[in-house]
Amino acid sequence: MAVLKYEEIAEFLRARIAAGEIAPGDTIPSGRELAEQWDVSRATAIKAVDVLRNDGVVVAKQGTGFVVTETPVARPAGARRAGSARILGGMPFLRVGEPDWAEPPARVAATLGLSPGVKALRRVRVLQLPDGTPNSCVEAWFPPEVAEVSPRLADTAPIAEGTTRYVRRQTGRGPTEGVDVTTVRGATETEAERLGVPEGTPVAVLLHTAYDDQGKPLVCEEGVTPSSLFEQVDTYVM
Repeated sequence: MAVLKYEEIAEFLRARIAAGEIAPGDTIPSGRELAEQWDVSRATAIKAVDVLRNDGVVVAKQGTGFVVTETPVARPAGARRAGSARILGGMPFLRVGEPDWAEPPARVAATLGLSPGVKALRRVRVLQLPDGTPNSCVEAWFPPEVAEVSPRLADTAPIAEGTTRYVRRQTGRGPTEGVDVTTVRGATETEAERLGVPEGTPVAVLLHTAYDDQGKPLVCEEGVTPSSLFEQVDTYVM
């Protein structure tokens, strides 16, 4: 699939940010500067910056322009539609422990097509509300064929270009379909500790799976949110 010009510009900026050439708090080139550097329209340059903003890589700063975020941000599980920008803005998050290889829960293993006993790479994050309290915890599980060729997934540091783009670059596979399944249950002991709620507190569990164009899973995320903080709104044509 051909990369559009605004995507190419956004990827270039991500690479500079990931390499530390543009540090947190630094200003990225303006839309006018990008348009001149890349010989594109300002609309195309602004669209590239919008991609970074929607992914939480940069934020607008009055009188300055767009600066690289000081605090890493991530999206809740799911929260994406048909290749569009994230419909839910990024939220500050804390990485929980270090990424590790573990046997996923039966539900996740079945979704990833893994046999009993087969391990997957797990990355855990806790998304935070503006006051710093937990909003939700997300376990992202990557199947071996994805994780083994994407070594940065095993690092604790945030991946500035985003895991989706990083995995696409490493594997040549990108998401073309997402499936979200929401259920309700009580929080486990581990989830309760991460979320700062009593064990057994009602929680909404969103199981999000991203599939490539061959129908093979790239990642399965299980996002757990206390019922008091969970809201799902669907808008559709009738």
